[in-house]
Amino acid sequence: MGVITLHARVREMEGMCPQCGGASGRVHGRYVRRLADAAVGGWRTVLAVTVRRFKCVNSACAVVTFAEQVVGLTSPHARYTPVLRTMLTSIAVAMAARAGARLAARLGLLVAKDTLLRMVRALPEEPVGSVRVVAVDDFALRKRDRYATIVVDLERKRPIEVLEGRESGPVAAWLAGHPEIQIVCRDRARSYAEAARTGAPQAQQVADRWHVWHNLAEAVEKTVGAHHACIKTAYVDQPDEHPHDSPAQPTALPDGHLDVRGRNRKLVTRTIGRYSAVQDLVSQGRSLKGISRDLNLDYYSVRRYARAATLDELLATVTNRASKLDAHKPYLAQRVAEGCRNALQLFRELQARGYRGSSSTVGLYVRLLKQGSVPPPPPRPVPRPRRVTRWIMTDPGNMHPNDAHELKQIRIACPELDAAVEHVRAFATMMRHLHGEQLLSWIDSVRGHNLPHLRQFADGLTYDLDAVTAGLSLPWSSGQAEGQNTRVKLIKRQGYGRANFDLLRKRILQRN
Repeated sequence: MGVITLHARVREMEGMCPQCGGASGRVHGRYVRRLADAAVGGWRTVLAVTVRRFKCVNSACAVVTFAEQVVGLTSPHARYTPVLRTMLTSIAVAMAARAGARLAARLGLLVAKDTLLRMVRALPEEPVGSVRVVAVDDFALRKRDRYATIVVDLERKRPIEVLEGRESGPVAAWLAGHPEIQIVCRDRARSYAEAARTGAPQAQQVADRWHVWHNLAEAVEKTVGAHHACIKTAYVDQPDEHPHDSPAQPTALPDGHLDVRGRNRKLVTRTIGRYSAVQDLVSQGRSLKGISRDLNLDYYSVRRYARAATLDELLATVTNRASKLDAHKPYLAQRVAEGCRNALQLFRELQARGYRGSSSTVGLYVRLLKQGSVPPPPPRPVPRPRRVTRWIMTDPGNMHPNDAHELKQIRIACPELDAAVEHVRAFATMMRHLHGEQLLSWIDSVRGHNLPHLRQFADGLTYDLDAVTAGLSLPWSSGQAEGQNTRVKLIKRQGYGRANFDLLRKRILQRN
């Protein structure tokens, strides 16, 4: 790549002293400054500017000599023109060091990656100014190890501060420096609630609706898991809706704890063993931490086993796992009952019906059917708790007719889940139409039913009642902060997760 060199000189007769501001025409000497400029047609461009050094004629000035500067072109010790510095800084903010240096080279701009980092760090910060509505949220610098807090101006839709850590102290100190703040949107973390209460007592706290809805979904999933036996009963009692895919003769339901070979699933066996061991130790009065040490299990796993009301609540998440063959098992059972024993032929028939699995799986299942080692599968598998939870949390107007029908059958078979569906839909209506004043009556209605997990969720809302009520009443939310966090993840990955906090903070605040 070639270099274009442009030679220039200053035509002014005098220079201005940068210290005292006096004019001087006494030339002390001359030298050539070489400034890199924006590329022309992909060629590097260099400005060779002949500048003079003047003597200051003011005897009271501490400066003896000074070099003349060209306004808009030169500055002391600069190697780049303002145009090129602006371009390189924009590249560094957008793409970080190594990637920015590679892009600059393609554009005819020769720069080192460390130079780009220095340019980002040298950027001046824009003053925050007056802020009325902010959202605070955390993001991981290193997952499960180090975190940081981002503060977003919801009216201007841009981040205005990044604080190291997610403790209440730094956030409270920053909020205290902005007494004009009127609304603080946050998630349901107690550290941010304490920070807003301490640093901005004049502000209205608003709990984010998405986080509240997510907490409700977790409570619903636990409720569905606790009543999974009712769901199984509902599917046993339901007739087959696809008679053309059903076996020739009615058969018993298979054990959901068995794999394709007809043996107990390892995960099921392990869950049963751990549940029994934890429950035995709990009945002996052992602490959860002690049980965790004895069984060499994670503390939270031990807590989950200890809090489970029944074993079925735990097995609901590990049984009835879907496989590519499940949808075709009724057809295989029917064909084997009709006398077809050729596994390869059955595999080709399944391929024509849309099967995308392997032939060995089909051959193994056909062999077990011929031996009578496993009973044929039911016409319709029992859905897992997470799928039923999705049906409950979905707007009825957006549900597929088949899903709506299955949810209706589950509600008929289980009064508790029927009540849970009513509570969820009432909460969704309240949240959609911003009727936060109905929250207390909703909590009372949940407490009137035997739904421990939903009741625990409702009781948790009372500890943060004002913020949750505001979140269900006001249009503000932390959605903009969540979007900024998504952008932060991209910035982190561009730096391979190795950027120091000061550099990461600069890139987050400067990139618009």
